Amino acid sequence: MLQADASLSVREIGERVGLSATPCWRRIKNLEDSGVLRSRVALVDPARVNLAVSALVLIRTNEHNREWLGDFIAGIERLPEVVEAYRTSGEIDYLLKVRVPDIAAYDEFYKRLIEEVDLYDVRTTFIMEEIKHTTALPLDYA
Repeated sequence: MLQADASLSVREIGERVGLSATPCWRRIKNLEDSGVLRSRVALVDPARVNLAVSALVLIRTNEHNREWLGDFIAGIERLPEVVEAYRTSGEIDYLLKVRVPDIAAYDEFYKRLIEEVDLYDVRTTFIMEEIKHTTALPLDYA
């Protein structure tokens, strides 16, 4: 329930799961204390804050050492357009998800990215349509 709506009160959650407020609060507190619940946030509609363009940036590098990785991480931390970043296996070393207002803004982002760190190959795929996007994890495996 919290994955779908973190604004629910403890009382509302308790009613839905058949608990009074105090034991429900304790269970939620235990989930927070154990790190299962990392944070509670509000999700912003990107289009409503002028960030309608999403891009996946595929990066390959010839550098595979701690110093380069530290510089890379520090570099992308300075780029607020990067909303997700992953180290991957296979032909692509890193994958970034980027949000910008338009292609011109992406071009400015790209120029700042390649100034931040030495990259061997950068390819960009623009997302044409978001078919599925969720922040909720499947809990059947828990």
